[in-house]
Amino acid sequence: MTPKPTAPYRPRTLAPMQRVAGLDYGVLDELLGYALRRAQVAMFLAFHAATRGQDITPPRFTALVIVGANPGISQTALGNVLGIARSGAMVLTDWFQARGLIARRRAPDDRRAWGLHLTARGERMVRSMTRKVVALDRRRAAVLNGEERRQLLSLLNKLAA
Repeated sequence: MTPKPTAPYRPRTLAPMQRVAGLDYGVLDELLGYALRRAQVAMFLAFHAATRGQDITPPRFTALVIVGANPGISQTALGNVLGIARSGAMVLTDWFQARGLIARRRAPDDRRAWGLHLTARGERMVRSMTRKVVALDRRRAAVLNGEERRQLLSLLNKLAA
């Protein structure tokens, strides 16, 4: 099956949410959600720069990393990780399969189930993208020292739980 041609992914007119000197931000300065959104936009723009030309979004990258780290994962489990319905995980898996990045294989312990595996092409893509994404992530977070970075990750994971 030949993949349908798609335009490369581009973020929708997303720009850094810069602080403007002299403005009163009122309650926004006290809201974690506002600070998280500003940081998320900055990190998303760094991610987009790292994956430019790859037609890979953060959810697609997440899915590829999860499948690579968990060969044989089910579409249902992948959907749970991404926070999408099983049908959405199927559409995503179809998209990857059409591009030769993921293969479906019968699960050895349940002949009715299918497991997801990276293809050789998918493995190469994940390795290449991971290097770029990690480098840009670290460069963007260089304003934090090692302990601050660990603490921030811990606190964000706590908020997400």
